[in-house]
Amino acid sequence: MTSQITFYLSQILGKNFVSDDGIVLGKITDFLIDQSPLPGQESEPVRPRLVAVKVKKANQTIILDFSSFEIKKFKRKLRIVCLEMHSVSDESYSNCLWLAKNILDKQIVDINGRKLVRVNDVRLVMIPSGTYVIAVDVGLEGLLRRIGIEKPIQAILDTIHFSIPGKFILWDDIEAVDFANASIKLSKSSSKLNTLHPSDLADIIEDLDKASRTVVFASLDEETAADVLEELEPHAQIHIVESLPIEKVADVLEKMPADEVADLLDALNDDKAEELLEEMEKESSEEVRELLEYPDKYVGSLMTTDFLTFNERLSVAEILEEIRKLKPDPEQISTILVTDKNDHFLSSISLGEIVIAEPTKLLKEIMNKNPVTVFDDDKVDTLAELISKYHLPAIPVINKEKHVEGVVVMEDIVDDLLSRRKTK
Repeated sequence: MTSQITFYLSQILGKNFVSDDGIVLGKITDFLIDQSPLPGQESEPVRPRLVAVKVKKANQTIILDFSSFEIKKFKRKLRIVCLEMHSVSDESYSNCLWLAKNILDKQIVDINGRKLVRVNDVRLVMIPSGTYVIAVDVGLEGLLRRIGIEKPIQAILDTIHFSIPGKFILWDDIEAVDFANASIKLSKSSSKLNTLHPSDLADIIEDLDKASRTVVFASLDEETAADVLEELEPHAQIHIVESLPIEKVADVLEKMPADEVADLLDALNDDKAEELLEEMEKESSEEVRELLEYPDKYVGSLMTTDFLTFNERLSVAEILEEIRKLKPDPEQISTILVTDKNDHFLSSISLGEIVIAEPTKLLKEIMNKNPVTVFDDDKVDTLAELISKYHLPAIPVINKEKHVEGVVVMEDIVDDLLSRRKTK
């Protein structure tokens, strides 16, 4: 055996395997790969290794330990040799995948390309330490190889000096998501998905079938899941919420802004929405309930209750220090609200204005003395004109007693305008 043999899954599937003296023992139908890190190498990239092979022998399907198999090249053809047939059970392995069943022809996530692709073939390498998966082929070359016409097609193309383009993605840069075997636990390797931007991950999840969509979403950590749920289209949000356990959904909703949760629950039937509200923590649930009381045509239905307020007598240095301690989401500090000692609204000021101001300056010295505000029971139609006229990133929402109820950000106004245009 040479020190290294590279081959493709399509070159092996359905082929005979033989004993060391050349007697045909059966046919190869699938390979099981183990995605667990090796002992002492937990921080290293996982190199999926072949641990078992599914074969058909005399009309019987059995699973054999792969450690006694060798793959040799003879006159450019592969020869699969089994030195000893040792039966095993796939149930004895954890975090494993069947290459043909779970990867070939299935959808995977291209982490770098941030999109779903379909696997046409799998590239493997056999070295003295074992046999490993190194890449998947998602290009035309892999598809033609699968159906056995790659070489004749390439021979024709050689006459015009054209090569069939290959397209490989390294195993380190993919995440399998389209599982036929529900026992596979994606969460053990889901860190790759957590590295994607929530918008990209939302696009990917929306393109999945419903079963895979639920599996992938359930594997995300709660912070990422909350960000992704915000980005999903309403129909996908509803499917996710209705497919997962109430406890799981409630935990995710608690990580989302109250206004986003209110919009989502508003699209559910009343019983389901109430069930989720009951499961959520009391403080989060009460914020959402308050927003749900506003009819869609009022400003209160669009406002977020995630905002920061500071007393007018605080200095710029004190405010920046407090923001560093609180570590709020960036969206919460784009506009900061100013109040007096009785918590009455006085003004709003952007984070940019605070940053460029002298550290010793007090808020009351740099705030706008004539702020633009709306009441929570104003009509939504008034918002677009105010945003456009005054070029505001957000508008404070107050009640008749001049207490702050929330903030309406420009993004939510734009989304509202677009959704209303779609329904016309």
